[in-house]
Amino acid sequence: MRRLRVAACQFNPCVGDLDGNVAKMVDLLERAEEAEADLAVFPELSVTGYPPEDLVLKPGFVADNLEALATIAARTGECAAAIGFVDLDRDLYNAAALCHRGQVVLRYHKRLLPNYSVFDEQRYFSVGTAPLGLVALHGVKLGLSICEDGWSPTGPIAELGRGGAEVVLNLNGSPFHAGKQADRETMLATRAADASVHVVYLNQVGGQDELVFDGGSVILDAQGHVVTRAKLFEEDFVVCDLDVPPLYRKRRLDPRGQFAPLDPLPCLELTADREAEGQPVIPEPAPIGTELEQIWDALVLGTRDYVTKNGFTDVGVALSGGIDSSIVTTIAADALGPERVHAVLLPSRFSSEHSVADAEKLCQNLGVEHRTIPIEPGHAALLDMLEPSFAGLDADTTEENIQSRIRGVTMMALSNKLGWLILTTGNKSETSVGYSTLYGDTAGGFAVIKDVPKLLVYELCRWRNQQAGREVIPDDVITKAPSAELRPDQRDDQSLPPYEVLDPILEGYVEDDLTAPELVAAGHDPQIVARIVHLVDIAEYKRRQNPPGIRISPKAFGRDRRVPITNRYRG
Repeated sequence: MRRLRVAACQFNPCVGDLDGNVAKMVDLLERAEEAEADLAVFPELSVTGYPPEDLVLKPGFVADNLEALATIAARTGECAAAIGFVDLDRDLYNAAALCHRGQVVLRYHKRLLPNYSVFDEQRYFSVGTAPLGLVALHGVKLGLSICEDGWSPTGPIAELGRGGAEVVLNLNGSPFHAGKQADRETMLATRAADASVHVVYLNQVGGQDELVFDGGSVILDAQGHVVTRAKLFEEDFVVCDLDVPPLYRKRRLDPRGQFAPLDPLPCLELTADREAEGQPVIPEPAPIGTELEQIWDALVLGTRDYVTKNGFTDVGVALSGGIDSSIVTTIAADALGPERVHAVLLPSRFSSEHSVADAEKLCQNLGVEHRTIPIEPGHAALLDMLEPSFAGLDADTTEENIQSRIRGVTMMALSNKLGWLILTTGNKSETSVGYSTLYGDTAGGFAVIKDVPKLLVYELCRWRNQQAGREVIPDDVITKAPSAELRPDQRDDQSLPPYEVLDPILEGYVEDDLTAPELVAAGHDPQIVARIVHLVDIAEYKRRQNPPGIRISPKAFGRDRRVPITNRYRG
């Protein structure tokens, strides 16, 4: 039995911060040396941060990234390091390097480049074609792979297994969506068992624009069992001993490998064989948590990193006393601390007393500072200013939207003067059908719940209160009928179907790409489907002007769903 001590270095890089990323990696490498690890593993493109997008088209950036790799490689000693970087060899490659005793001893170029969903890797990188190779640390043969390489049953992990690898490292920048961790581990278990290899899956953690990387790095044995798991949504440093027995018996008797010929790959021997001694260090796997917990943690992490990585300290939220602005304020307080969150109550002539009271109660519960700026003076002045142009015309949504735009102007003035990043409060249901005011409640820098449907907003609010064991978000906020309060006695269901009807239709049309006839065939009301599909289609121009927001579903607006604004297809 041979033993390999692996340090899983799950950290939060910042795209483009090469010096900062190198400093973090060198610190983690020193920790791995102190823990007597044989190998430290870092995420995909850990030098540059993922995804670097068009930065890699700058020759200077690529050159600086190669210098950064050399800096880290020079710091390696007896503990080897697997590092993600951008390689240059006639073209650009998403690459991994294995470094040992000051040198890069093995380079690998990613072979499977995802070009779907949020991924555009074929825009930037060429497919790796160089022959595969292995390195041996203390007699354990290691192979390198990167992210998408692991998703193909006949891809590089299978090839490395047939070629003699016993442990395959899989460096990742895999973004979160609800249910993703379970899908990953099911896939990885299959890859490990089919190839008869241990798999060390190392994922990035942190927020990057719309994306949240959830970590959850995992090590599996050659039977596909989870050995240990790093924390989700947190940086983590996990040291784990892998006891690697001879695998020829499993490979010979496992029917999945019966007809796969063994093609031995070249293997560079780095250190002498070493037998396992004493009890192995195997940390307990970190818990995965419930889906609601994961979504909440993703929203908190995405908000925190967007604010801090972009140089802001404080945020402002227009707090109406409704459920959407209440959940955004709560997420911001969890992400940044209540002292860095500023709620602004902007009551109009139509704001109800209970909404103002609910907003004030939430601020008290959270410990968030709030101020009240009535918009009535501005509202009256604008109506007076526009009266000659509106003469003879009935009041309609124009007058309603003026209120929202006054609030937007007010919040942006506070942003300019006080340096706050303004968080908008529109949810996915509203964003889908355009139930929002352009340059009004869409005015701001970051859309926290942009990808959270309305019904899920309610679930998350109830969950947050349950976790606290007290009423953080006032019960009245959760139980009252949702309303924009832009006219007397207004309710959302006067303009839209009930959210119990609306959200499933939106999920089918937006996330599952069903056409209107397919939605009707699934049992939805034909007239409602026709109306909702129309609203979604004509609101595309609005969504293009919305701020970025956190992706928590398999298909979010923006990077995922790219529909032309000028578009006459109606299915």
